[in-house]
Amino acid sequence: MASLITITVTSIFILNIFLAIALIFLERRDPTATWAWLLVLFFVPLFGFIIYLLFGRKLRKKHLFRWEGKNRIGIETLIDYQIESIEKGTFDFRLDDTAHYQDMIYLHLRNNHAVLTQDNDVQVFNDGVAKFDALLNDLENAKDHIHFQYYILRLDSLGTRILDVLIKKAKQGVKVRVLFDDIGSRGLRIKHLKELIDSGGEVAAFFPAILPLINPRLNYRNHRKIVVIDGRIGYVGGFNVGDEYLGLDKRFGYWRDTHLRIEGSALHPLQTRFILDWNQATEMEDIEYAERYFPAIPRKGSVGLQIVSSGPDAEWEQIKDGYLKMIFLAKEYIYIQTPYFIPDVSFLDALRIACLSGVDVRIMIPNKPDHMFVYWATYSNVGKLLRAGAKVYIYENGFIHSKQIVVDDELSTVGTANIDVRSFKLNFEINAFIYDREKSHELAELFEQDMQLSTELTYDMYLKRTRWIKIKESVSRLLSPIL
Repeated sequence: MASLITITVTSIFILNIFLAIALIFLERRDPTATWAWLLVLFFVPLFGFIIYLLFGRKLRKKHLFRWEGKNRIGIETLIDYQIESIEKGTFDFRLDDTAHYQDMIYLHLRNNHAVLTQDNDVQVFNDGVAKFDALLNDLENAKDHIHFQYYILRLDSLGTRILDVLIKKAKQGVKVRVLFDDIGSRGLRIKHLKELIDSGGEVAAFFPAILPLINPRLNYRNHRKIVVIDGRIGYVGGFNVGDEYLGLDKRFGYWRDTHLRIEGSALHPLQTRFILDWNQATEMEDIEYAERYFPAIPRKGSVGLQIVSSGPDAEWEQIKDGYLKMIFLAKEYIYIQTPYFIPDVSFLDALRIACLSGVDVRIMIPNKPDHMFVYWATYSNVGKLLRAGAKVYIYENGFIHSKQIVVDDELSTVGTANIDVRSFKLNFEINAFIYDREKSHELAELFEQDMQLSTELTYDMYLKRTRWIKIKESVSRLLSPIL
């Protein structure tokens, strides 16, 4: 018996050594993430190995998204034209607000092939009831197709209302496609949407489990929220589908988020992103890049924006790069709302330098956790910035889930990406980067209204935190590279 225990312990020890070698020499991860995983492996030997298999394995990037067919709609030609004309100084910027940030636009074009569109009408929602009322109305009026993608899709009261509309539209001949994330929408299975399928709709799950409770791509989730209706109306932002997003969950109370409704040429890149995600997730026939999905769109407004996506399939962290560029460009203020603030060193340094340069940096975070370790890691990170002069606000009117940054009343972004390693490196995310004074000012005003519903966390208050909070911060900070 003793020899069996010795053999088992020795085997686990040897297995951990080999896995550690693979981590250090083969996977070539970021050093901070490598050290975090080494701590897990050696302090929790057997379970650490299991945790690594579920959460730690790197994603195979080759041929993840099938890009064939994009040339049919001229996207690559347009990208090349925009890059070349910015380089030559001949690009036709319709507004000075947009032209002022041409270096950032150029970054997204080269880094993400994010086309600049300048004819958009954008409506901002910060309340779930208003957002979903508008969405349901637009779904009811769909004529040709509905492309519907959410990280979390619950078949509760709200989800059932939406599903009923989707079924009705499918029966009317509208092409309905629903894509959900297999982990985000825990408990939802394709069979639960059988009535929609029987009515002519199509359904797919992103990175589904191979067997029940076994998902080798558990750590890589599609966190995007995209709706495209008839190629003319689009939605992107932070709200998922569930009753809690209407403020009906007693644990969280009112749910504060930010979402955009877009009309204009930005629908073409938004549609492209949905098609890429759908074609990857489904074994059904690929969606063709047909004219019905990319109709000619009359000019709706004058808002300039780029749709930027990022994920573990990319060489660089495109949305994080966009966030950093916004910080570098700030002259007066930076307003940040995020439920999770666990940035890497580069992001913290950029904000610290902005603070020390006289930029008014304000960060708003929740007053309650939905993930305990993430909450205390967030608390620790904002504490570091308080000393540099940042202002930190704890939102008290429920739970704040908004992912938004506003700079100098001119530049802003709204989307799905949190300020953490998971959004920057592991999740598939999407953000709208907005070059418009009116919309950016509107988002800034919403932030300032939320300040009235928040408690300011001062540096003196932070220094007086209890020993128990300091311990929780320390543990969470060690784990932050893999949270």
